[in-house]
Amino acid sequence: MVLAQLGGSISRALQQMSNATVIDEKVLNECLNEITRALLQSDVQFKLVRDMQTNIKKIVNLDDLAAGHNKRKIIQQAVFNELCKMLDPGKPSFTPKKGKTSVIMFVGLQGSGKTTTCTKYAYYHQKKGWKPALVCADTFRAGAFDQLKQNATKAKIPFYGSYMESDPVKIAEEGVERFKKENCDLIIVDTSGRHKQEAALFEEMRQVSEATKPDLVIFVMDSSIGQAAFDQAQAFKQSVAVGAVIVTKMDGHAKGGGALSAVAATKSPVIFIGTGEHMDEFEVFDVKPFVSRLLGMGDWSGFMDKIHEVVPMDQQPELLQKLSEGNFTLRIMYEQFQNLLKMGPISQVFSMLPGFSAELMPKGREKESQAKLKRYMTMMDSMTDEELDSSNPKLMNESRMMRIARGSGRRIQEVMEMMEEYKRLAKVWSKMKGLKIPKKGEMSALSRNMNAQHMSKVLPPQILKQIGGMGGLQSLMKQMGSNKDMMGMFGGGDK
Repeated sequence: MVLAQLGGSISRALQQMSNATVIDEKVLNECLNEITRALLQSDVQFKLVRDMQTNIKKIVNLDDLAAGHNKRKIIQQAVFNELCKMLDPGKPSFTPKKGKTSVIMFVGLQGSGKTTTCTKYAYYHQKKGWKPALVCADTFRAGAFDQLKQNATKAKIPFYGSYMESDPVKIAEEGVERFKKENCDLIIVDTSGRHKQEAALFEEMRQVSEATKPDLVIFVMDSSIGQAAFDQAQAFKQSVAVGAVIVTKMDGHAKGGGALSAVAATKSPVIFIGTGEHMDEFEVFDVKPFVSRLLGMGDWSGFMDKIHEVVPMDQQPELLQKLSEGNFTLRIMYEQFQNLLKMGPISQVFSMLPGFSAELMPKGREKESQAKLKRYMTMMDSMTDEELDSSNPKLMNESRMMRIARGSGRRIQEVMEMMEEYKRLAKVWSKMKGLKIPKKGEMSALSRNMNAQHMSKVLPPQILKQIGGMGGLQSLMKQMGSNKDMMGMFGGGDK
């Protein structure tokens, strides 16, 4: 991902500082210079980086800190707060409400992925119960209407546009009126891509805005734009009332920092980031969890939201019950693979876990891992109920494996490889045996039941080392225990 490298560089600078025996002015300056270099290399605007460095130095005055203070913690917190400040304009954007018609207008540079983002935005809200509709007011780019039509049809979202009409203002007005009559509560208007040198197109954008009176104007910013981001974003803000930013192509190899500078230029919050070409590769952007993940500190609430999305509430206690019994079947493995695939890109999910760095999962490897899970599931589709529900790997003899290979169109070596993966996971699962499950309504923190000892046996050694050994794991468990969502998922908390 675009910012994985930046996050890795900042994390390493903080880690080097933590390894120093004494934290003095020299160590602090080295750490800040390293962070400054990483931000500038990621195309973050120079003024923003300079201000950040000055502010951290003001906050972390080593002479004033008493001997008992944890200087490392204070420096890390100051870096965290300043990065948050850089990305947070301090005011929320307009939020559409279900059942009340909202008009959202999308603006941005040519080639920024605006049309695709319109559909992703509509699809995201559709899944959450809104009734969205798309209007194509881009008459400048050939094929724009066809692209929107194709995307909207795929996502089963109503759309409006015209091959004959060349006036975008007229199309936008007619489309908005039509969908208002059809009681759509989220009308999304896609406009022509433009750049700040095109005065006529900027005038057209103002006219579309006056005609449709949008509740929110979203500026779509390509993460690869680099240092030009600040000026372009400012030009858009001066023409129309930009209220929010969506950053696209965050899965590429561009540096991405320039797009984050756009927040400062538009003084508007980033509300989503596009992390791939597919419809569901679209993430809500929340400053604190984002910076936390950037620094390798994880995002527990985001991770729990993902789990709540894919594992229905009524199935969660059942899953934990199976965990405590320690009986791991191929059917359970199939269900967990299914849940993992529903959670979205694997690197995105892993980056929510403290101690993980997005750099650990290169883009090619991620696709390879997902393809492997799908292959395993295809093989399991060729199994009988007896095979899926048995926790005895000896049941799977050679003739059964040959039958499964034929039925799924795979080689027998692949079936054997899957069975090895099953044995490995069954071994991990068996270590969770005897885990005490809190009763419904019983206020019992997860950390008291699933203790650090249990977890240390389950986690691979390299991950345990990354988290900070047993001490790091214990503080992580404490954090998990204090998370209400976490307790709710595991059957604890007041109902």
